[in-house]
Amino acid sequence: MQTYRAARILKVLTMLMLVLVLASCQSAAKRDPEFASIRPPLPPQQSMANGSIYQAGFDVRLYEDIKARRIGDILTVRLIENTDGSKSTNTTADRQSTTTVTNPTILGASPEFNVPGFVPLTSTKNLNLETNLSSNSAFEGSGESSQKNKLTGDISVTVVEVLPNGNLIVRGEKRLTINNGNEYISLSGIVRPIDIQSDNSVLSTQIADATIMYTGDGQVAEVNIMGWLARFFISAILPF
Repeated sequence: MQTYRAARILKVLTMLMLVLVLASCQSAAKRDPEFASIRPPLPPQQSMANGSIYQAGFDVRLYEDIKARRIGDILTVRLIENTDGSKSTNTTADRQSTTTVTNPTILGASPEFNVPGFVPLTSTKNLNLETNLSSNSAFEGSGESSQKNKLTGDISVTVVEVLPNGNLIVRGEKRLTINNGNEYISLSGIVRPIDIQSDNSVLSTQIADATIMYTGDGQVAEVNIMGWLARFFISAILPF
């Protein structure tokens, strides 16, 4: 009976391991809906005009500016992010104090205290009130932090909303799949039409309220993630 139960438990564990292995082999290539593109609204239906040359709703804009300005238009963003920051602190604090209280005198002589029922503290029956207090504390701390990031490239985004002042809210996402791994570049922000260049592009440094995310998944990204057991030993719940 015990042999059968052990074999059954071993079979269940094997099936669980197989499910975990198959789940890890699948690619988690999922698009973020917050950076999804938007379709432009359909133009209002025009009444048919039987003109010999011009018909409403079938015009071709030969001299229109190619810059993005409507919902659904595509805009190219030049990523030129380059940040370099460092911080260093050094603090030293030292405090030392000394307090001395001498024995008080009355008319040139120290007061005598002789309470009935108590043994005198000294042979002269004098209670010396002289006190010396001293303290010394010191603190020294230092810290240093540095960070450097660089991101270059291009990403095309779409206009999702036109604000009342004419500024454009854009968002978009690019996904690259290379060797069983996915790389994601997601971007959103507000663009001024005046900052859009003649080739319908804008620099990432000119986007207000910008959100730029560069993430990835797959085998290469997983090897850079600390295991759950190592994270447990450095977590705040561990009392050691």
